[in-house]
Amino acid sequence: MDQNTIQRLAVDLGDLDLITDGNALQRYSKDFSWFSPVLTEALDGKQADAVVRPTSEEQVRRVAAACYRHRVPLTLRGSGTGNYGQCTPLRGGVLMDMSGLNKVLWVAGGVARVQAGARLVDVDNAAREKGWELRLLPSTYRLATAGGFFCGGFGGIGSITYGSIGDPGNVLGVRAMSLAEQPELTEFRSAEARDLYHAYGVNGVITELEFALTPAMNWQEAVLSFPSFMEGVRFCQTLGRATGVIKKLLTLLADPLPQMCGLGKDVDEGRTAVLCLVNRAAMEAVEEIAANFNGRIERQQDNAEVHGTAKSLVEHTWNHTTLHILRKHKDITYLQSGFRPWENVEKVEQMYRHFGDEVMMHLEFLKADGAVTCSGLQVIRYTTEARLNEIIQYHRDNGVHVSNPHTYILEDGGKLSVDPGQLAMKQRLDPAGLLNPGKMRSWDEKGAAA
Repeated sequence: MDQNTIQRLAVDLGDLDLITDGNALQRYSKDFSWFSPVLTEALDGKQADAVVRPTSEEQVRRVAAACYRHRVPLTLRGSGTGNYGQCTPLRGGVLMDMSGLNKVLWVAGGVARVQAGARLVDVDNAAREKGWELRLLPSTYRLATAGGFFCGGFGGIGSITYGSIGDPGNVLGVRAMSLAEQPELTEFRSAEARDLYHAYGVNGVITELEFALTPAMNWQEAVLSFPSFMEGVRFCQTLGRATGVIKKLLTLLADPLPQMCGLGKDVDEGRTAVLCLVNRAAMEAVEEIAANFNGRIERQQDNAEVHGTAKSLVEHTWNHTTLHILRKHKDITYLQSGFRPWENVEKVEQMYRHFGDEVMMHLEFLKADGAVTCSGLQVIRYTTEARLNEIIQYHRDNGVHVSNPHTYILEDGGKLSVDPGQLAMKQRLDPAGLLNPGKMRSWDEKGAAA
């Protein structure tokens, strides 16, 4: 984007602060894609030409109209806690930081209506004041925004009961704006809303979301350990299926991951760790089930005592596990895999035996289509991109789905195919193709064919 275009945008946006400082542009244009050595190289030097920080829906409308008028690419950003370069502009243009739209609009009847830039910790706290809590939280919930979670996340704390944020019933509706000469706002409900889910903001500017809540619980956090990896896996599968135990988190870390991510004081070398959040009344049942697999409780604490602090075990799970390890071990990266419910235990053992310590098992147990299964966030000893691709292909050849975290292309990362709903939504809300361009292959291919 040349200087003349930036000046014209500045005139159109009037009192909005248009940031063009080089250091700020670099900072705003990055997320946690440095988890991947492949993305680190691929996104090197990619950044916005200007950053704008609206604080109201009307200001968002002005930015959208100005970008459309001048045919300038527009990329959205929440708190930048994503891992795939979702908020890194591939073709420059304007980056719009949505964190100024941060209000919790209302909480009533088991539903929360929030602006897209509201931090999830604030949403959860507001819900708790009325006896509710969010069903799902990423491990980055202290920083992550509602819109960022919906557009770039998957699941997290709560997935053992409620699956992913894209599952029907978890997000009830979204309010999205088109990129046009006269931007329009539309309320999308249910299935239509899900056409905007996990799309990196390429097919609409989300300004508000409506989350289904769940009654607030007294949660107990616990660290358990098991003599062997498979005893830990079978414990998790059994506890996951235990209908009498209300659960919020069930994480398994194979040896040596507990030592690598900062849990060495709780878990001896050679043992597999399991971290869980359950309702306080269920701890006796947890101990009973653990004993059946030669497990023991190493530590437990009341989640209410650590809620809002940095001491929760939650921050040793999901992508925080990888973050802790990367801070000390620069030669590793990670994978994201999904195991089918009817064979997850067998496939997990197969991958564990095949790769050994080259692919260290971090599993998050969750619900998928009503059944207990697990998702892998395996920690990989990285050597080359070619070897990384071999590891991914072995998983896929053996019936394990991989959502590749080493690509910024939507279709390559997760679904591995065109999503007709997402594509149709982009045609509807971004016909000029200005939103986060370069991230949606099916749109680029459609344009090339036309």
